[in-house]
Amino acid sequence: MRFGSFLELPRTEGVTSTQAYEHTFAHVDMAEELGLDTICLAEFHFTPNRVISSPLMLGAAIAGRTKRIRVATSVLVLPLTNPLRVAEETATLDNISGGRFEFGVGRSGFQIAYDGYGISYTESRDRFSEALEVIVKAWTNEKFSYDGQYYTYNDVCLVPKPIQSPHPIIRIAATSNDTFPANGRMGYPLLVGLRTVPLAQVTEQVGSYKTAYEESAHAAPMDVSLRVPVYIAETKEAAINEPEKSFMRQTARLKSQLSGSTSELSAADAKVRAERLKSLSDITWEDVRREKVIVGTPEMVIEQLKELQEALHLTEVVAEFNAGEQIPPERIERSLRLFCEKVMPAFK
Repeated sequence: MRFGSFLELPRTEGVTSTQAYEHTFAHVDMAEELGLDTICLAEFHFTPNRVISSPLMLGAAIAGRTKRIRVATSVLVLPLTNPLRVAEETATLDNISGGRFEFGVGRSGFQIAYDGYGISYTESRDRFSEALEVIVKAWTNEKFSYDGQYYTYNDVCLVPKPIQSPHPIIRIAATSNDTFPANGRMGYPLLVGLRTVPLAQVTEQVGSYKTAYEESAHAAPMDVSLRVPVYIAETKEAAINEPEKSFMRQTARLKSQLSGSTSELSAADAKVRAERLKSLSDITWEDVRREKVIVGTPEMVIEQLKELQEALHLTEVVAEFNAGEQIPPERIERSLRLFCEKVMPAFK
């Protein structure tokens, strides 16, 4: 199993944007040194406490200061982009990283970015599908043309082409029930989370992905990645108590985001959001600790990961070491070190 670190680049009170980037680079350097497999970069727009509106530019900076660790987007919000420009920039990043780029994509469940860019969220599914089709065509054809509802290109040639053949890994974030078997039929690697969906439901969803994947007889083995908050300490008491405030802060923020306006959502998306909000109502730290985060001593964390690996057919775990942004830097470093030195070897 592979392991990564998920980064949202928080800018907490008293921290400048420049300092937030410096903190990130220090974390990346430590992850590279300790043998972590992947750095995964989120994408946020118009959010004052996040400074990661340009994950591909940040990814290029990370690629330039590292030699081994892979750089991934988790996720790039395709409906907000010009897909041909994204194809150019991701191919460039794949070249300058020496083929260490992974392309994680999704629609995002938060409407603020769509409002800021003047794009209706109701268009997000169709825009996503068209954008992904354009990018794959650009990567894999010497020249191509495309005539869609939202994007049109005539006899264009992408330069440079990606190093990886036929192209970088494409990993699609999935949350709604219908997207899991659809992704399984297409054969794309999968990214899942537990923050707003019960584990039992995610287990069923991944099961539908697995069935569709196997029925489609894809040549490559199935690839499922889980994004999840992780906190490790030497004692059980410290591991349970120290991250509570921070991890519950993330849960409260999710509830606030999900309770926002649904005027731009389709009926299906509005229903999904309502179900997620209901699942988070009156949630306690005990509830969160039981199935939405991984906390404990190295031995406890290994056991939890083995259970999730079996239930969700995991090939990768991407850890959020500072979910909620309230964990002190020295404790994040300790958690990362214990994760790399005591947990990862049990799965290699």
